[in-house]
Amino acid sequence: MAGATRLIVWLFCFGWAGLSLPVSAAPFAEVQQFLGRYCADCHAGTDAEGGLAVETLTVETARTTDRATWVRVLNQLRGRAMPPDDAAQPSDTDRQMLEAWITQVALKADCSGGERPGRVTIRRLNRQEYDNTIRDLFGVDLQVARTFPHDDVGYGFDSIGDVLSVSPVLFERYVDAAEEIVRTVIASNDVDAAETQQLKGETLGRTGQFVRDTEISSAGDYLLRVEAWGDQAGPQPCLMLVGMDGRPIKKVPVPNGPGDAIDYEFQLKLEAGKHQFGVAFLNDFFLAAEQNGGKKLDRNLHIDAVELIGPIGGPPENPPEFHQRFFDPPIDREATIESQTDAAMHLLNPLASRAFRRRATVTDIEGLGDIFRLARRNGEPIERATQLAIAAVLVSPSFLFRLEADPEQGQVRELNDFELASRLSYFLWSSMPDDELFRAAARGELHTADQLVSQARRMLRDERVTALVENFAGQWLQLRALEEFFPSRKHFPAFDSDLRRAMRRETELFFATIIAEDRSILEFLDADYTFVNERLAKHYGIPDIETADFQKVGLAGGRRGGLLGQASILAVTSNPTRTNPVKRGKWILETLFGSPPPEPPAGVPQLAEAGTSQLTGTLRERMEQHRADPACATCHKMLDPLGFGLENYDAIGSWRDHEGSFPIDASGELPDGKKFSGPAELRALLLDRADDFRRCFAEKMLTYALGRGLEYYDACAIERIVANCRAGDDRFAVVIEEIVKSPAFQQRESGGQE
Repeated sequence: MAGATRLIVWLFCFGWAGLSLPVSAAPFAEVQQFLGRYCADCHAGTDAEGGLAVETLTVETARTTDRATWVRVLNQLRGRAMPPDDAAQPSDTDRQMLEAWITQVALKADCSGGERPGRVTIRRLNRQEYDNTIRDLFGVDLQVARTFPHDDVGYGFDSIGDVLSVSPVLFERYVDAAEEIVRTVIASNDVDAAETQQLKGETLGRTGQFVRDTEISSAGDYLLRVEAWGDQAGPQPCLMLVGMDGRPIKKVPVPNGPGDAIDYEFQLKLEAGKHQFGVAFLNDFFLAAEQNGGKKLDRNLHIDAVELIGPIGGPPENPPEFHQRFFDPPIDREATIESQTDAAMHLLNPLASRAFRRRATVTDIEGLGDIFRLARRNGEPIERATQLAIAAVLVSPSFLFRLEADPEQGQVRELNDFELASRLSYFLWSSMPDDELFRAAARGELHTADQLVSQARRMLRDERVTALVENFAGQWLQLRALEEFFPSRKHFPAFDSDLRRAMRRETELFFATIIAEDRSILEFLDADYTFVNERLAKHYGIPDIETADFQKVGLAGGRRGGLLGQASILAVTSNPTRTNPVKRGKWILETLFGSPPPEPPAGVPQLAEAGTSQLTGTLRERMEQHRADPACATCHKMLDPLGFGLENYDAIGSWRDHEGSFPIDASGELPDGKKFSGPAELRALLLDRADDFRRCFAEKMLTYALGRGLEYYDACAIERIVANCRAGDDRFAVVIEEIVKSPAFQQRESGGQE
């Protein structure tokens, strides 16, 4: 079954009405009467608005295939967005009746059969996961995935299996990246990597020669590469003789002409010291024009470049750290190719096992041995043959994809310990399992909830958990959009790249502290501390901070607190020239409470900027004039009050009491009638809806952990996570622990189940 976008978030997280509900739900017949009376004018038939035809809704499908539709209805009902203001309105009693039926019947989770695990689409590593995995596999942070195409996003994250496809361009990048990686971590004196001396070429216009002196520091095998072509004339091609130290090496014809230079290569064995290379042109030919009917014939030899490459095939000097660890013990250079292959397979086995996140099979290792053997037979040195085998590991589906076999049709299976290790490591670290986690999987110590929780607690204390901050928080909070926020220099001359970096760092440190200190997730809504350096403290008006290093500071006075007081969030929800209460209200509903408002109708005009003749006054006054349009009022009644509560912050997060000469009005009234004035009172109202935030946060985190959108049957897992989070003082680790204990995390369904 296809995932329903933000389904579980809407299911549990939306709620601003606070209406008192009847004890029991009304019969479905009354629901049908309500829909027919107030909704059918627009939502019926084949051309129903929004694709919602109320006559197709049934009580039998309410909890499954129609659940997303009922979430939409509840969303509109609670926000009093529907019916529109110019249509007949139901009474509060009727609204309560419909809301009661939706929440108690259509959206009531049936957990009597336990939690269903669902099925995750097999997916590739995204760019960040690829780079992190390479870093942890080889011990070098190369960031090669920067050349890959950008990852697609689904359900708010770029780690969703349904959208992580592999294009031909991406596969080409994988091949190129593998070559770059292996040449970095394994040193090789093959032809393409060995030291190259460039010697000057020359044109030989008559029979003759030229010589070049050179000096080499190491004895060994060398390759002499001569790039040559000829002016062809007469019955023979140009004839070139190549020599070294006064002795001929080889005489070769050069039949290629202008624009077709060819590399002629010669294998040499040289001692350390001084050497002299020479080229001779052996068969000059010339025929004057008057001797050839007016056309001159002149044979000449052109040497465009000469390269002396080597030594080739010997042990490289000062190899990188991974190289030294890998070749322990070293492969015997004097052994037969078969013996060398056996030794290489022994060395490749642990690397392939770590790269594949499971024990490498006999077939896996034999295939890598075949690559090594073939390269050696083709004359490649041991190190280059090893590079090619490791490159094969890096383009293998077992490396690029997180593979999990489906059970038999209609069945559920427990994931094995290696699969669980990968799920856990990519969830918390966006990378492969470390040695401790891999060893635990090999010993069969990851198949119980207690074992998974123990490892999760350890991993949350590891510095690699910064990946959860960068990748989960960066996408959940939309911090990545900060890099694309460029406020007007005219309106905000103080903004610069240092401030942008400080804004993002504040939020990252705030999130990281909640993880590291296992603090309450409700601090995302309202915390009495934050992190600033001198640049950001000046921006906020916080005194006595005189260092570029960030430090934790207490907040007093109610001006700031939680995410909504941080400049990163305030900036990404603003326009380049002004604040945007609609964006800010939408961010709160969508990001913190998982209840995005409906999309605006087509053709709705944009709000005019200040200084135009269309709308006048403060931004709030201009928006109120904008809302006078019935097409605009529906959405704005949900969005504007929340956004207005943040109007004391300008577009880059500075505090202000006036907009120009007009005092700021940061008051608002929610659809349920609750009123507030200013950011502090708004945060207090948000804390009143703590359960809504818990559910929203749990749904976001579960989506990220699983790599799939949530389905109706995931409601039971969400309810359990929320209940245990509440009972556990809302500690961050509780959410993580409850996720890894869930069947959705530990099991896998077959495909095609409803």
